[in-house]
Amino acid sequence: MQTGDDYFDSKEFREILSTYEESVKSSHPSFMDVDDLVDIADYYNYIGQNKRAKNVIDYALDIYPGSTLPLAYKAREALAKEDITMAKDLAASIIDKNDPDYIYLKAEILIAQSSVDEADNYLRQYLEETSYEEREDVVLDVVNLYLDYGLNDKAYEWTMRSMDTNHTEYKELLGRTLFGMGRFSESADVFNELIDRNPYSKKYWNALANAQFMNDNFNDSITSSEYAIAIDPDDPEGILSKANGLYRLENYDEALKYYERYNQIVKADDFGLLSQGICLVNMSRYEDALNILKEAEKKAHKDSVYLPQIYQEMAFAYSNLKEVEKAMECIDNTRKLDCDHLDMTVLKGHICLENNRKEDAEKYFQKAIADSGQSPDIILRIIVSMYDNNYLDASYLMFRKFFKMVSKDYNDGYSYMALCCWDMKKTKEFLFYLRHAVSRNPKEAKNVLCHIFPKDMEVKDYYDYMLNQLNSNT
Repeated sequence: MQTGDDYFDSKEFREILSTYEESVKSSHPSFMDVDDLVDIADYYNYIGQNKRAKNVIDYALDIYPGSTLPLAYKAREALAKEDITMAKDLAASIIDKNDPDYIYLKAEILIAQSSVDEADNYLRQYLEETSYEEREDVVLDVVNLYLDYGLNDKAYEWTMRSMDTNHTEYKELLGRTLFGMGRFSESADVFNELIDRNPYSKKYWNALANAQFMNDNFNDSITSSEYAIAIDPDDPEGILSKANGLYRLENYDEALKYYERYNQIVKADDFGLLSQGICLVNMSRYEDALNILKEAEKKAHKDSVYLPQIYQEMAFAYSNLKEVEKAMECIDNTRKLDCDHLDMTVLKGHICLENNRKEDAEKYFQKAIADSGQSPDIILRIIVSMYDNNYLDASYLMFRKFFKMVSKDYNDGYSYMALCCWDMKKTKEFLFYLRHAVSRNPKEAKNVLCHIFPKDMEVKDYYDYMLNQLNSNT
């Protein structure tokens, strides 16, 4: 299978992999270099064949006991399981304490212990002791290490130490770092440059699609994902990127097709099934949604980060089928899960309001406000719930009180108030809140108000456009 990784897809690696797999089939293991064996383990891990990866590492340690790379591999697995003691023991078993991979492992253990500054000092000292010819490799290795732990600011700091900023590997790491820092336009620029160098890299097309998606350029993101799919029609990342873009454009029919295609390739994981269920809920196909979401619930591990949303979407579906008690049971299933329980209380109120149980809704809303210490975010969610359930007058009055209550630097909610005024034909107030929405929170303005403006209009143009439209109609 094509992975999108240049080395794993190379003829050189494929020959090494073939040699190993033939030796396993024949039950006569061939003598192989330890670096090649760890590369094979990385490949198996990359394509999700973790058991085969473990077998390769165990074989490598049988042949090369005390070798750095396989022990470092096992130590990182221990760190992933938060077993610091095991990781330290494995690191201590490494014979060559001058091996760069041993140095990086020691730094990684410090990072895993939340001693980031100590790790950084250790790595900077190592860089100072490194020969000029090897400095660039050290810089890039450290950037990679920090990116693995989501320490994007540290990664960016180390990219500034590079002496070869035109090198492809540097560009890839810079693009990933900028993405991690939320600088999506700059990240997209870097990956566009890499695509100019290698237009047949699905990895670059997918990275570009992700950066464009995060920057709300959904049409461009879909186009980029289509290039990745053209390179590899069974590429799950490209297919998922296109599905996500279509979903954000509210093209639920097409999004559903691509989520289904994604699930066929990855064998229907809980995330893929959840995504199908969300589409079906948005398409008002509530029975079909529940069937898919129940399957997602079965597939999900008890610690799955998607389980709270699975129950939430099930609650939406049951609510729309007027099965309120079942909806409430779904929300109750989140009590022991790691999620925002205040949000779940608000959701209970929303479902009651949706089913004309106003007194029950008020109780849940009041509980959420009290439990949150009158959090503005919670109050805003409650007002939006009232708006969504067509309580326009009540939500309008609550918005008026809300903006008097919150601090001057609170920037959320103005788009919703603008929309409320739009529906109530309060033109002057609509323009007032629209101006605030555009200047204070353009992302919210685009998400909430885009449907009343021409397609692809920039958010910054919303106010002037609407002012001209309203003046021309008077």
